[in-house]
This record gives sequence, C-alpha cells and structure tokens, in this order.
Amino acid sequence: MSRKDVVETTEAQIAVHWKEEEYYHPSPKFIGQANLTDPAVFDRFSLDNFPDYYTDFAEMLTWYKYWDEVLDTSDAPCFKWFKGGLINASYNCIDRHLKDSKNKTAIHFVPELEEERIDHITYQELYVRVNEFAALLRDFAGLKRGDRVTIHMPMSAELPITMLACARLGVIHSVVFGGFSASACADRIVDSNSRVLITMDAYYRAGKLLNHKQHADEAVKISEKQGQVVDKVLVWQRYPGKYASDTPMQDGRDVFVNDELKNHYGKRITPEKMLSEDPLFLMYTSGTTGKPKGCQHGTGGYLAYVTAMSRYIQDIHPEDVYWCMADIGWITGHSFIVYGPLALGASSVIYEGVPTYPDPGRSWRIAQALDVNIFHTAPTAIRALRKLGPEEPAKYTYHFKHMTTVGEPIEPAVWKWYESAVGKGEAVIVDTWWQTETGGFLCSTTPGLNPMKPGSAGPGVPGIHPFILDAEGNEITQPGIAGNICIRNPWPGQFQTIWGDRQRFVDTYFGPICKNPESKDWKDWPYLAGDAAMMAQDGYFRILGRIDDVINVSGHRLGTKEIESAALMVDEVAEAAVVPVSHEIKGKEPDLYVALKTGIKPSEELAKKVSDAVCEQIGKIAKPRRVWLVPDMPKTRSGKIMRRVLGAISNKGDVGDVMTLANPEVVEEIRNMVQK
Repeated sequence: MSRKDVVETTEAQIAVHWKEEEYYHPSPKFIGQANLTDPAVFDRFSLDNFPDYYTDFAEMLTWYKYWDEVLDTSDAPCFKWFKGGLINASYNCIDRHLKDSKNKTAIHFVPELEEERIDHITYQELYVRVNEFAALLRDFAGLKRGDRVTIHMPMSAELPITMLACARLGVIHSVVFGGFSASACADRIVDSNSRVLITMDAYYRAGKLLNHKQHADEAVKISEKQGQVVDKVLVWQRYPGKYASDTPMQDGRDVFVNDELKNHYGKRITPEKMLSEDPLFLMYTSGTTGKPKGCQHGTGGYLAYVTAMSRYIQDIHPEDVYWCMADIGWITGHSFIVYGPLALGASSVIYEGVPTYPDPGRSWRIAQALDVNIFHTAPTAIRALRKLGPEEPAKYTYHFKHMTTVGEPIEPAVWKWYESAVGKGEAVIVDTWWQTETGGFLCSTTPGLNPMKPGSAGPGVPGIHPFILDAEGNEITQPGIAGNICIRNPWPGQFQTIWGDRQRFVDTYFGPICKNPESKDWKDWPYLAGDAAMMAQDGYFRILGRIDDVINVSGHRLGTKEIESAALMVDEVAEAAVVPVSHEIKGKEPDLYVALKTGIKPSEELAKKVSDAVCEQIGKIAKPRRVWLVPDMPKTRSGKIMRRVLGAISNKGDVGDVMTLANPEVVEEIRNMVQK
C-alpha cells in the first residue's frame, strides 16, 4: 500500500460506521409507575430557563436555610450552586426519614460468604451508628469542619457509615477504592493533607480473607516520607471483637473502632449547617500517569443532582430495593449507592465480593433473596456474567423493573443479552454516560419517556445540553460525524475544582474551548469531557470512548469501541479489547485481543471469523493486524481490562508493574503468545 492510496478524513473527524440499532420501548406497566412521564420536562429544562430550572432538584432536599442565589458565576468556571443555602448531607440521607420510615431497611449488607447472614440496617440503626461514629471522629480523633479524612475501605456497611459521619461533622471525606495499592492511598493522603486514615482489618474477595490492614501501615510510611504525618489510623474489624489481620497494631497510632465506640455509646451529634457550596468530598481520578486529580464536589449542588438523577433516571421510589454493583470507592458508588438512594429513603444493597463467587448464579440469588427490583452495573460485569453463566438468570425468580449500565459504552450485542436474559424482557435499561467529574448522569434516556437504543446513551438528561466539537473547535451539527463531546451549561453535580490546583482544573476541562478566559458568563465556559461521541439523527449520543482511545488508521480515525463491538457480534466471543500498533505507512493498525466464552477452544478459523466480522461491520479499513485469542484479559481488581498492558505487549514495550492486577500471571502468557 503506498501513501497515495491512503484515504484522508479530516483529523477532526472520527470515522463512524456503526449502524443505528432499533428502538426498544418501555412497557406500559413501567410507564404507569414511572417518576417522570411528563414530556414537557424538556421544555421546562431548556436553556431559556437556565439556571432556575435546577431549583426543582434542590426542592427535593431539606434545607436549614434557602439559597440567596441559584448559580454564582463570579469565579467562573468554579461555579457555586444554591449559594448561601444551609444544608447537611447526613441529615438528608438519614434524619429526615426517621419520622415515617425509621424501621425501614436503609442498607442490606451482603457478605461474600453465603453462610454468613445478610445484615439489614434500618434507618434508625443507621442514625445511631452514624451519630456514635461521628462522636468518635470529633471527640477521639479531634476532627472538625473542613478537615480532610482518607478512607481506604472495602465494600462494607461501615463504609457509608463512615462517610455519613464525616458529612455530619462537615469533615471532607476522600474514599480510596479498596483494591488500590498502599502507594495510591498514600498519594491521596498527601494531596488532601489527611492526618487520619480510616481502614478495615480484612475483607473477602473470591473466597479469600485478604489482609487489608497491611496497606494502611505501608501507606502511612510512604506519606510520612513525603511530609504528611498520619497520627491516627482507625481500624474497623470485619468481625467485631476479633482481629482478622496478622499485621500488628501500632500503639499510640492505631485503634480498633469497635473498642473505642463503647466510649461514645448513646451520643447524638447535631449536624453541622454547611453552606451549599462547602465541599462534601474529594474523589480522586486515577490516571495511569501523572498526579491523581482530586475532584472536589460541593454539598448542596451535588446532593440535589444525585437525588434528582436517582429519582428521575433510575426511577427509584422509597419502597424500591435498589442494587448498584459498583464499588463505593468510585464516584458511581458515592452517587448511586450512598447519597442518591439514601436521600430518597430507598433501600440500598451493598455486596462485599465478586459477583461470580462462588458461581455465576450468585448475583441472581442475591436479587431473588432481597427482591431487588432496580439493578445497576457496568458493562465489564455484564460481559463477565454473560461469559461465565449466560443461562444463570433464567434459573431465578427475581424481577427487575429497571436496569442501569454505567462506566463505559456497552456494545449492542451485550446490551441485548442484558435486556433479554438479565432483564427477562421486562426491565427498561438506561445506558448512562457521565464521569467522576460530573457527579451524576449527563446523557441517558428518561425511562418513562424515551425509547432505548442498544449501544446508545441517549439524549442529554433534562437540563444537560451536549454538543460536539471537531479538533479545531468548530461545532459539528451533522449527525453521524464524531468529535469531542462537550456540555454547554454548568449543572449542580459538576465538580467545583481540582483540590489545590485551580489552574489544572481550568486548563483541563475548559481552557481549550473557552473563547474568553476573563468572562464571568457561564455561556463562555462549556465543559470539555475528553470523550469521543457522535450524535445520531434522533439526537441520541453514542459515546465512543476516550478521545485518546481513537486509532488513526490510514487517516481514518476509528473508535476502538466500535471495533470491539463488531468482535462481540461473534457468538463465541466474551470480551474484546483493541489496541493501536505502529505501522510505517498506515500510522497505526488495530491489534484485537479476544477472550472466548467458557468451554470454547481457540482456533485459526475462529480468529478469522472475528476478523471477518470486523471487516463486515465496519469495513476493510478496520481489519485487525492480528486477532489474538487469549485465555483471559489482564484486568484491574475492579474488572477493567488494562488495554495499556495489551498495547505495551503489541508494541514490544514495557508493561510496567502488573502485580496489582487481579490476574498478573496472564500477562506473561499473552506476552509469550504475541512476542514469540
């Protein structure tokens, strides 16, 4: 192939060859009970009524004092929502429900071991436990309003108790995903200047009791070397009264929460009246390189936004049993396990372990036992459940009315299995697009109003106004052409700044597309998401992954997600991951890694079948250099495929430290296969 044969598209455009799928309509039964069925909502939430339409969201909460201003733009783009209002997040998630619902379950905690009892924590018990722990934080740990605390805990009932106790005192919490290393934890301790670390001794993962306390000791050591001293480590016990770790406790620094709590029995803490614009928490985004960014989320704006999204997009009613399978260490868990559902007075399920332990039927047994009717998970988990137990959902008698998918684009073939097998053809699906930085959903169908479309996130949610820019910053109005998705207007769930680094906040999310950096007008500060997307004729958006996940093949910019989706059309394929490989003439070529469903043997014929499917779906331009049929994908502990590792293998580069992966041994197997 010579250079003159290369077909050029503009660098700004991403070639999109995806065929639009058919609509799936919500059932009349669902619409009959839906929280949002008024089509006029989109007129009410048009930009003509911005920002005042967001008072509808704030009115769902209980305020000590109403706001003086809906949106303060004086420090744009560090926007302040419901400025001057006084509120407390802990009060809104607990106290206000006691009058009518104190005996209702707030949290169902499901241990990984099936022989252990499910713990059903009522709103009254949650109130007592949060108050007593808040007293411990204040009187024993010496924490006060505005202080930061780092929480490195696994999935447990004690995690939301800890978060809500912090919120009660006005202490800013920074939760670190339990599967992160001591070094990642230390980075967050240092950046937030935390002098208290809250952890747990141990937890179950895939049937093993893991020693978690060891990470705390190491994190404290690393932090100290970097100048941040942690003077108290508060250790929750997986089994109260028994220490389940063999890492020694350090005198004078470490204390068992369960022992110290006895000194705070019966204490009640009056919630701090926080300004709406005061920070509620920091949530660090974990880049593979560079310093993690501490996204600072405000109190009133964030809580109003996640409460409204939980009610309108996830259709949560107070009587629903709702299970979000994410980890609370990610933004999804903050917004849609803890703050959103509890602010609505619903029952939220927290599961300790792996969704396929001890077998692929586990998730559906939990759903059946608790009568879960709203289910929320990521495409990663859906693909795993489809790979390991495609027939399992049919064996159980649960019934979902609603299912959410979150975290990355979901391929149409996987979406259809989710709808028919998991949802039993009864549940509506919302395929939500949003980010750590956004606090809550940006694009999704509204389940009582719009039809669903496999592989498509749908239009902007009420109040959010997305548009697409090309690489030169010109708006793309023609359907079917992809570029950078942006949001015209601020919204209450949007993060306020990067902790301690306002300039990085401005430069990363606004600077490249802001026409006037001196402006105090919100219209001059659209939000740049960093994701590639295209808008279809019907106004639905299809997210194509990070802008960095685009492969430039012979001048065509191809979204990796599209190639992966084409591979997943092949029945035998369970998972697919595409990485770019350097090519002298084409610039890049895609290498396609494929994991097969259980019991299927790899063969040259099967690799060719996958390659042909990609060419048929997209065109010869997307033909993979090679299709590698691998025993498993290298994955993080949270189940994300590490494409960076696969890319390093294909390009004969350094895979870096893989020991923190869930399955580090597979990296060497793949390397031997590819680099032989």
